[in-house]
This record gives sequence, C-alpha cells and structure tokens, in this order.
Amino acid sequence: MRTGDLSQRISKRLLQDIASGSILAGQHLGAQQLADRYGVSRTPIREAMNFLEAEGFLVRQENRGFFVAEADIAAMNEVLDAKTDSADDDYQRLADNWMVHRLPEEVTEQFLRQHYGWTKARVNEVLVRAAREGWIERKEGYGWRFLPVANTPEAFDEIYRFRMAIEPAAMLEPSFELDWSILSEQRRIQEGMLEMDFSSVPAESLLANGATFHEELIKLSGNPFFLVALQRVNRMRRLMEYRAEVNHDRLIEQCTEHLEILDMLEAGGNLDASHRMRKHLSGALKRKSPLAWNWASDASRATQ
Repeated sequence: MRTGDLSQRISKRLLQDIASGSILAGQHLGAQQLADRYGVSRTPIREAMNFLEAEGFLVRQENRGFFVAEADIAAMNEVLDAKTDSADDDYQRLADNWMVHRLPEEVTEQFLRQHYGWTKARVNEVLVRAAREGWIERKEGYGWRFLPVANTPEAFDEIYRFRMAIEPAAMLEPSFELDWSILSEQRRIQEGMLEMDFSSVPAESLLANGATFHEELIKLSGNPFFLVALQRVNRMRRLMEYRAEVNHDRLIEQCTEHLEILDMLEAGGNLDASHRMRKHLSGALKRKSPLAWNWASDASRATQ
C-alpha cells in the first residue's frame, strides 16, 4: 500500500475518534501512541498528523509535539465526507460476502485479487483492517483464515444472552475493585455522546464506544477470563451490529443507562449495578434482535 493512501486512512480514523469523543480536545498525541493504536508504523502517522495540522484539527507546539485542537464538527464532516473512498466499499464487500457464506474459510491474497479484481495493495489494506477488527487472521505459513462471526440471528441472540450471564456476574466477583480513572473516563465519554450530534459520527465509532464501556467495566472484576470472553463475542457481533441503522433515541437511552450503572457502582451498589446491567442488556437484545432477523432475511433474498 502506498504510504500516502495509508496516511489518508489514518487521518480519517483519527478524525473519527476525535469526533466520537474517544480522543479529547487538548489531548497530546504521540506518534508511537497512535502507531500502536492503529497498528501501523510511525511514518504514515506523522504524515496524517501533518495533514490534520494543516487542516486545523491538530496544533503543533514547539518541543512538545501535536495536540488536538478544539473540535469543529462541521469542518470534520466535510473532510470525512471527502475521504470516503472505494477502500471502505471493498472492506464492506468482503465483510458482507463472509457474512453470507460466499467465501471459503481460508483464502490466499492471490485468490482475493482474482476474485475481486483488486490490486495487491488493496488486498493488503483490506486484510490488515479486517485483522485489526478481529474477524480474520493470517495463517502460519501462507494464506488467511476467516474467524467465526455472528452471521445468523440465532448466534446474535445467543451472544446477548451470554453477555447477560457474564457481565452482571462480573460485578459480583469477590475480586471486583473500582478503578476511579476508568469510571471517570467512561463517564466523560458517555456524557459527551449525549451532547454530540450522532449523525456527524461514523456508526463504527459509536459502536466502539459502547463496546469499550462494557469491556472496561468487566475488567474491574479482576477475573481476566470475563474480559477475554466479552472481547471475543464483541468481535463476533461487530459486523452484524454495523449493519443496523444508528437510532438516535436508542443511543440516548443506551448512554443514559450506562451512566446509571456508573452511578450505582460509584455509590458502592454493586448488586444494584448488576441487576441494572442485566436489564440493560435484556433491553438491548429486545431492540436489536428484530434488526438481526431482518438483516438475515434481506441477505437470504439477496443470495437467491
């Protein structure tokens, strides 16, 4: 992949993270920090930061580096719209084809180049992104292996019922311990989402904020197996979640419930928070399950 293409993609992702509130105005940004965050080298990171500085989204301070400027959502939207390119379409095409069983479980880069007519650089870009999102992995030796995802409504429902079993239980673990820095950060993000214009933020960033909230809370259990299990099922449900239209009222309700759970934990009411978490997840299942079944029905008709 040409460095310029990659740096453009990184600048888009960085803008999305700023718009969604996961990166704050005034926050210092280090090249290595962002390279680790996005799984790339520092060269495209530096190019992306230089571009965003020129656009006014980052500020460079002498001997201190780059900082996030005060957010201008309208200007961000203009840049993000301009950066929509065929790479996103190709990524979604691969994801859709895997979701509806149009691809074998194991593929090679040469197979994908021939199957889709993509360049070597495009295949690499799409595969790296899919690996970062957690639904494909490189095989030892040669080729790539697709990983299980929730590509049926039954699996989607089962994931939410599984979460209803483990997330409330994690709050009642004897090793559960509050981390005030985690609670404070999650409160900031959830309150920020209540104030933002959801239509200006990519759905994947909004969904990432929600998944991070649940993963950060389950960490507090002190039991790493809870976290590993939740991270795995979150990866499995991600592709189907992306296909659901973002609903403003539902997001408001979600963020409000997240804040209620934080209130209970901060007050020492772990049992209340556990009950609230189960009710929260049960409500999410009731809202999202029909969407998953509708998607499956549409996908089935499309493959006939």
